[in-house]
Amino acid sequence: MTPADTQNARKKSRKGDILKMIVFLGIGIFFIYWFLLKLEPEQKASIWQSFVEADYAWVGVAMAVCLLSHLVRALRWRLLFRPIGYNPNVNNTFGSVVVAYLANLAFPRAGEVVRCATLRTSENIPIEKSLGTVVTERLVDILAFAIVVIIGMLVMFGQAKDWLYNTLSEKYDNLPNMTVIVSVLLCLVLLAFIGYKLLWKRLLTIPLFKKIDDMVRGMIDGLKSIFHMGGRRTLLFIIYSIVIYLLYILGGLVIFHAFGETCHLGLRAAFVVYLFGTVGMTFSQGGIGVYPVLVQVALGIYGISMEVGTACGWLLWGCQQAAVLVVGAAYLIYFSTKKSKKIQSA
Repeated sequence: MTPADTQNARKKSRKGDILKMIVFLGIGIFFIYWFLLKLEPEQKASIWQSFVEADYAWVGVAMAVCLLSHLVRALRWRLLFRPIGYNPNVNNTFGSVVVAYLANLAFPRAGEVVRCATLRTSENIPIEKSLGTVVTERLVDILAFAIVVIIGMLVMFGQAKDWLYNTLSEKYDNLPNMTVIVSVLLCLVLLAFIGYKLLWKRLLTIPLFKKIDDMVRGMIDGLKSIFHMGGRRTLLFIIYSIVIYLLYILGGLVIFHAFGETCHLGLRAAFVVYLFGTVGMTFSQGGIGVYPVLVQVALGIYGISMEVGTACGWLLWGCQQAAVLVVGAAYLIYFSTKKSKKIQSA
């Protein structure tokens, strides 16, 4: 590839990132506008009152929990550098992770490259080496989130299960009970797996399926690399992964205590809020607009009023973004200063 081709490819990539940002940010703004349009003046006043009466000490604790989850992620990321001969500083690794989340607020997925670039500046680790560890980490996150969703489906009994079933029943007549639905889904997964095993050689002759198969095998190889770090480090990696998701759920549990109406809610409700909120994060830039609405829907399952649920959703979203903005900006200055000193000494 010629330098001109490389430059054109970068321009196209930047244009694609800008387009993604506009689309995802537009979705978030639309949801905010759509939500406000539905509210009566007294409802808006009630939501504002909920904000005013919230205990902001708990919001500060939720911000600390958010930053703690980023710290644990940084510690987990460091483990992936050991097999390739690097041992980055905890401070620099944590800073790179927070700056990556800051970059993601502007451009979707830009953070993955940014955190590798900051680690190159601070630790002299080549970007291509860091990117390999990031890919492995993302594969782990996909698998971990799939496990979390499965666990979530298992714990969504009681109010959450009834809400889900009643919502589906309103749209579809003669809906079978949840046991039948789950059984059918499991049978479909089993049939798909058996079909794959019986027909996979024939399917590999299809170019599209061959690419998918290669991608899946690459993902599996990436996940296998975790078990080549050594018994202790592999165990530590798994523990860190569990702690990260527990902290995500704990953030919701903490923010419940900021409101008198939600302080009685427990871990199960926080789990459901986390699942709903994660869906919101994928639909708009940084979850703006969508995340608080889905948190409000999740809290509505447990009988929380729309006004309090909305305030809770916005505070939970806001404290996460505020933590990233403040600490991420500080580390951005830190890395910039470090880069300037590096250039001057060269």
